[in-house]
Amino acid sequence: MSSYNCGDQKDSLMRRLNKRVTIKQLTTTTDSHGQPMDTWTDVATLWAGIEPLRGREFFAAKAENAEVTTRIRIRYREGIDRTMVVGYKSTEFEILYIIHPEFGKRELQLMCKERQ
Repeated sequence: MSSYNCGDQKDSLMRRLNKRVTIKQLTTTTDSHGQPMDTWTDVATLWAGIEPLRGREFFAAKAENAEVTTRIRIRYREGIDRTMVVGYKSTEFEILYIIHPEFGKRELQLMCKERQ
């Protein structure tokens, strides 16, 4: 008989979300001369877990896409897509893939690469 408790999984996720990150989206505005100008606009500031991939996970990700280096876990949130970036301190991460574990609407795993 299993003693699995849905709350245990939620508590585990909560403990992992220990970094404050900002999700940003590229928006186009117009400068004073009427020229289009792209700027990154903050969409949300939230708690996340940032996990550099290593070992078997890294090589599995590399087989899919040599660029994936980091997994960022956040609470489930509508509207996050691959055109956005995640900022943490002075580092920005480009979102390459978004994983919805079990489609449970509890968390999103953002498979990212660090922007240079």
